[in-house]
Formats: sequence, structure tokens, C-alpha cells
Amino acid sequence: MNLKLETLTKIDEVITHYPEKRSATLPLLHLIQEDVGCIREEAIEWIAQKLGLQPINVYEVVTFYPMFRRQPIGRRHIKVCRTLSCALMGGYKTCETFEQEFNTRAGPTEVSPDGEVTVEFVECLASCGTAPVVLIDDELHQKVDCAKAKQLAAQIKAEAKK
Repeated sequence: MNLKLETLTKIDEVITHYPEKRSATLPLLHLIQEDVGCIREEAIEWIAQKLGLQPINVYEVVTFYPMFRRQPIGRRHIKVCRTLSCALMGGYKTCETFEQEFNTRAGPTEVSPDGEVTVEFVECLASCGTAPVVLIDDELHQKVDCAKAKQLAAQIKAEAKK
């Protein structure tokens, strides 16, 4: 597994914060996913060896938490809230708009044909008063109706061409 030197340094430092090495599993998974983009089998085995665990112990964590991805996603990650407030304010139509704009389906393993975007319909993004909300990478967008979704999609497409 090819990790950046910076990631390896952070991993070694993080482990020292836990009296029980196994407790570092979550932070290590986050660091590796941030570096590589997803958690592959070799990462599970590497973490298990690093922490003195069985691979199944790491695999259980990866498959329990939905924020860990087993496969790569698009370069840009669009998360559309689907909970009640957002649904009532048009979140389903917002999600459909992103699917149409990027010629893809919503799903954690779906990627647009150009490899640029993954659209995911997710549980609460914690901004019910400004529904529907969309998280693009780490930036929250509020009151995203279909017109605003098209505008955001155009912006993402323009940035991809640069």
C-alpha cells in the first residue's frame, strides 16, 4: 500500500494517543481513506497488522460505519439530504437534478461517466431549517432547489475543465 510519508507519520503519532492500540482503528481508517480515497482489502490487512489485530476486527469497523468507502468515488462528492425536512422542501427533486446533470444514479459506489462526480442521497446533514441542503465535498449549500442544483452542477463542470 502506497501511503504518503505525511500519512505514515500521522498514523504513528495517532497510535501513541491510545493505551489500547485497537482504539486507533477509526482514526487510522480516516487517515488512509483521506490519503488513498477508499479502504481496500490491503488497507484492512495493513491496519490489522499495525495494531496487532485480526483483519476481521478492522473489516467489522469498515462495514459498520457508512462513511468508509470500499471503492473509489468521483473526484467531487455530492451528498443530498433525504430526511423529512429536506424531502418536504424538494430534496428528492434536487437529487434527481444532480443525477440528470451528471448522467449518473445516486449511490455510494456510483460514479459519473467522466469519473468526476458521485451523488449520494444521505441521512440528515443537520441543517433542517434551510432545507433542502446539499454537502459538496466539505461545503454545505442551503435551500438547494432544482435551479440552484443546476447552477452548482454547472460550476462543478466548469471547474473540472480547468
